[in-house]
Amino acid sequence: MRTAAIVVAAGRSERAGGTRPKQYRNLLGEPVLRRALRTFAFHPGIDAVQPVIDPAESESYRSAADDLPKCLPPATGGETRQQSVRAGLEALVAQNPAIVLVHDAARPLASAALIDRALAAVEETGAAVPVVAVADTVKQVDDSGRVVSTLDRRPLRAIQTPQVFFFDPILAAHRRAADEGLDNFTDDAAIAEWAGIPVATFPGERTNLKLTTADDFARAEALGGGLLDVRIGTGFDVHAFGPGDHVMLGGVAIAHEKGLIGHSDADVLLHALTDAVLGALGEADIGHHFPPAQEQWRGAASDQFLAFAASKVRARGGRIAHLDATVLCETPKLAPHRDAVRARIAAIAGIELSRVSVKATTTEGLGFIGRKEGIAAMATATIRLPAGAP
Repeated sequence: MRTAAIVVAAGRSERAGGTRPKQYRNLLGEPVLRRALRTFAFHPGIDAVQPVIDPAESESYRSAADDLPKCLPPATGGETRQQSVRAGLEALVAQNPAIVLVHDAARPLASAALIDRALAAVEETGAAVPVVAVADTVKQVDDSGRVVSTLDRRPLRAIQTPQVFFFDPILAAHRRAADEGLDNFTDDAAIAEWAGIPVATFPGERTNLKLTTADDFARAEALGGGLLDVRIGTGFDVHAFGPGDHVMLGGVAIAHEKGLIGHSDADVLLHALTDAVLGALGEADIGHHFPPAQEQWRGAASDQFLAFAASKVRARGGRIAHLDATVLCETPKLAPHRDAVRARIAAIAGIELSRVSVKATTTEGLGFIGRKEGIAAMATATIRLPAGAP
């Protein structure tokens, strides 16, 4: 194993408010911890992810981490962050990674680009942390709250995670600190500094918020959960009528005097939506991923095509913001089935019903659609990806 990431999620998070630890609270519809884990789980430079949790939250953890790749069995956290990080390091000993990144679950908006910079920095230095310049004036105050001095903020930096190290030296530093009874280090860079390990810096991200208070959750929501890269794709498909007693539209079988001709189930609506999502990702079209020349796709249900495209969005740490489609046909009538079609599309794509729009129109008797020779569909997909995503 080359590179592992520890995601520390064992805290109780009293300052964040609410009745649950902040890492299990929802941010734009999913647990904070899932967002933090997913960024590393789907990054090509990360070989394994080592969660560190409070065993009392084991069930919540399993729900949050469900189906994420690369996640090792969670380690048991300690009373302090330092103890929890050491637990994660010790759990990784059997994996013997060369490099380890240590990240706080309370920073769910870290981007893939930030991880790229971390990996590049550690190769050059052996230990590095992400930093951002301090924008506010910083003053030193005494115990009564009276200003003592104004600090020069120019050399000051705010430190973030993930912090990245060669594995063996940072493990040795943590063990030494524990042996000497030192348990007051607030981050792993401080332990490295104490142990004599030079620590370099690399550019952090102002959107890499640490969720500490209720206000931080509001800021993260306003940032769209860190999904700042908005992309739009379009899709179009057409199929001719042929023998049959139903047509598939949006994953719903609609009784009709004819069927649609196609290599798969000829679901013109799902095909257009699939191409729209793939287009927003900058991927090749549906025919590239599911070639009609391949016998395995003969008669295949098209729901798997849209599900595949949606999974590629999630794999990049993104989400589908909206799907909009228009069916062009004289017959069958879509209106009686619209609600069922929208619900089916939402289920396939894994999004809320309110994020799906399906409309229908005729061509006023013009063209092959007007002659009732077939059906066409056009679609638009809007997706959100993390800033810096490929």
